[in-house]
Amino acid sequence: MGTEKLSPKPSALTRINTQPLELLVTDKSLPKHIVNGYMRYERFSKFAEGGTAVLEECLDKNLGRVVVMKRLHAHLNEDETEQKRFLREARVTALIQHPATVPVYEIGRDRAGAVYFTMKKVEGVDLREILLGIIARDPSFKKKYPLKDLIEVLIQVGQAVAFAHSRGVVHRDLKPANILVGEFGEVMILDWGLAKVLNEPESQHGEIPDQDHLSLELTRSGKRAGTPLYMSPEQAAGDNQNIDGRCDVYSLGSILYEILTHENLVWGIDKDEVLERIQKQDPVPPLKRTPERNIPKALNSICIRAIQRNPDDRYSSLMDMVDDLKAYLQHETVRAHRYTFWERFIDWERRNILLSVSIGSVLLGAGLFWLIQEIGR
Repeated sequence: MGTEKLSPKPSALTRINTQPLELLVTDKSLPKHIVNGYMRYERFSKFAEGGTAVLEECLDKNLGRVVVMKRLHAHLNEDETEQKRFLREARVTALIQHPATVPVYEIGRDRAGAVYFTMKKVEGVDLREILLGIIARDPSFKKKYPLKDLIEVLIQVGQAVAFAHSRGVVHRDLKPANILVGEFGEVMILDWGLAKVLNEPESQHGEIPDQDHLSLELTRSGKRAGTPLYMSPEQAAGDNQNIDGRCDVYSLGSILYEILTHENLVWGIDKDEVLERIQKQDPVPPLKRTPERNIPKALNSICIRAIQRNPDDRYSSLMDMVDDLKAYLQHETVRAHRYTFWERFIDWERRNILLSVSIGSVLLGAGLFWLIQEIGR
């Protein structure tokens, strides 16, 4: 089976619809008897929908702001596993207070007794849409999101998830669709529903017992083939006992692979084939996979280090990977890369451009002086 490319989906860039604040809202008097809980929300409208939950925009009457309320689909309200996952997502997101995580405002029950939580309404374009736009050669996407900016996005994601690791939480579901990029360069990591809290008994994680719940992405011909593209080998093997932050390193490396090659790290005709390839097939380096793309060698090395099948061969932490990505952007030494003499000279010259120009000027002046002396003889 040949290499499968992502199926491009042309799309226009989403812009944030900012509106100025109004005194009618900011200076509105507060009733003596305040309504709290679910009753404080009104003007519901559908915002987004997933396989297990629905998100609605609604107005918080007390603060006069629009928020997003998330609730499980009605048929899952009695599902204990989904309830645990939902509550975990709400609390994990609330406890990981980082600029790249969505602020959670409240958790409660609606009139029917179903659990909900409210959070900040965030807008932007997810990384999946950005990549598809770039692959489709949409000029608006190509101009707005050059490689440098996409690496900056990964750095922000890596820093935020590394912060979660410091709090004992592994995301386990990093993928382009869960990374939102705002109009002003802000990055938000979405969906902590599969997050694992470390150092707790496995029975407390609300683990999903079978792999039919895995996130699926497009693989070939625009059809869904049930492929968990960004899953680490240990996740694919169902080895939940040994999951740690290096699983997120692998997922971020897989996203970097897609950014560099415009192709998925793994592919297959069905879920089982993909899970087997993730566990048994050594990844093809980006430079070898798509040599025509002229991928920077240092980024190639960073990616290879992150997507090793053996966790011990990857970066030991996400911050180590972030440090290498920063070093690449700053033309500094990338620890994962073995430099040739010529590469080191070019990097030195970039970092010392003024010194290089000065040396060049001195040499040129000396050469001209020598030439004039020779002509005068």
